[in-house]
Amino acid sequence: MRASRQLSVAVACPGEAWPHPDWPARDDPYVERAVLLSEPFRIPESADVVVLRSAEPLRYFRELVTGTTPAIVISPCRAAETVIEVFRGGAGYLVEGDYCACMLSSAVVGASVGHTYLSPAACAALREGVRRQSAAGEATERLRGLLSPRERQIMDLLSTGLGAQAIGLRLRLSEKTVRNNLSNIYAKLDARGSTDAVLRWLGAADGGGQRALAR
Repeated sequence: MRASRQLSVAVACPGEAWPHPDWPARDDPYVERAVLLSEPFRIPESADVVVLRSAEPLRYFRELVTGTTPAIVISPCRAAETVIEVFRGGAGYLVEGDYCACMLSSAVVGASVGHTYLSPAACAALREGVRRQSAAGEATERLRGLLSPRERQIMDLLSTGLGAQAIGLRLRLSEKTVRNNLSNIYAKLDARGSTDAVLRWLGAADGGGQRALAR
């Protein structure tokens, strides 16, 4: 999905260097500027998205990424527990060495419209962590049984980090059709949005999806 205007990004790199000094490019159609913040970090009201770059993202996550500004974490850490915690907090996650500048711009645009973007390695860590941690396998399967075969296809793709447009291309559906399906999925799973739905689908949500099953 294209942003309706070019975006402003606030960048926080506690104790570390920002690896993309030439980003955004002058011809970037999505991101207008990236402002490197100094400590103590204060997110400017003009920022559309905040990016936290840290080897220990959870150390700074609650301070920087729990406000109303959408967020993305960039980190060399690919520990499943860290990725899950960040994802539960509603932020995207890009593993260093696992993305390019174009993907960073796409992640920023996605965050600005409510999509939680994960790089491939972050997706893999999330799914592996859920398989290890989930103690609600039966409940999760019952939850998945609430969805139609098409809805299950969409959730499989959503849980790999794809947005509605990309899912539509994969399944040869219009973006509008995918979004209509997602609205139905959220209602069935009793999910607040895409992040919550993916966590419930994977069995990583608090309560393992019991809220939806109890209705």
